[in-house]
Amino acid sequence: MSAYDAVAQGFERHRTLPESVPPAVRAAVLAAVATPVPRLLDLGAGTGRFGRPFVAAGDDYVGIDLSLGMLREFARSMARPRLAQADGERLPFADATFDAALMVQVFGGMRGWRRVLAETRRVLRPHGVVMVGRVVAPADGLDARLKQRLAELLAERRVALERRNVREDVERSLAGVAARRAVTVATWSAERTARRYLDRQRTGARFATLPAAAAEEALAALADWATSTIGGLDAAVRETHAFELQMFTFVGAAAHA
Repeated sequence: MSAYDAVAQGFERHRTLPESVPPAVRAAVLAAVATPVPRLLDLGAGTGRFGRPFVAAGDDYVGIDLSLGMLREFARSMARPRLAQADGERLPFADATFDAALMVQVFGGMRGWRRVLAETRRVLRPHGVVMVGRVVAPADGLDARLKQRLAELLAERRVALERRNVREDVERSLAGVAARRAVTVATWSAERTARRYLDRQRTGARFATLPAAAAEEALAALADWATSTIGGLDAAVRETHAFELQMFTFVGAAAHA
């Protein structure tokens, strides 16, 4: 069982992206791989937010996720995607199977990231590419302020927070063994409100694992803080967001990250 199973049905509803972003991610991924028809592995494919364009285009794409609930949502959204429930620390593929591996926003609370990287490198071909993707919001934006305040409120209630995001550790490790290149795939203007942030937290895997009473109490306190600080739960702030891919290309024989 995965914590994401409980939130799979409502996961995308509060995490929408402009329709142009997933196809732009696909185009950037394909452009970064020298092979004309690359084999692609999507680690943490989830509900298919980024995988659907690959499947729709008939690409040689395989998506994996630990959450069967998330994969079921992906499978319901289109005909016959190639998906597998699997743990990134024990990939069910032979050595040198794929030309590229995509990892989008999968590092929050990941425990065995070193093993995940070693397994990813194992299933990549010698000149394979690992692509780490994320949505980048302003560091001082509304969501960042709400996230910081929520962390404080949970700490006050002695609720254990999810382990830190290890993305930067992953990127440093990969940069030590592969050539690195950053690509901004898309930018867009996004309207953010405190209410949407609160709704998104309630459908997040982290909150599904927290004590329900303490989590709801912290969210209620956050709503009060937002009302008094930013002018209400529906006070809208427009921000510039971007989607970034960090691309790591291996140039020699296989070597574990």
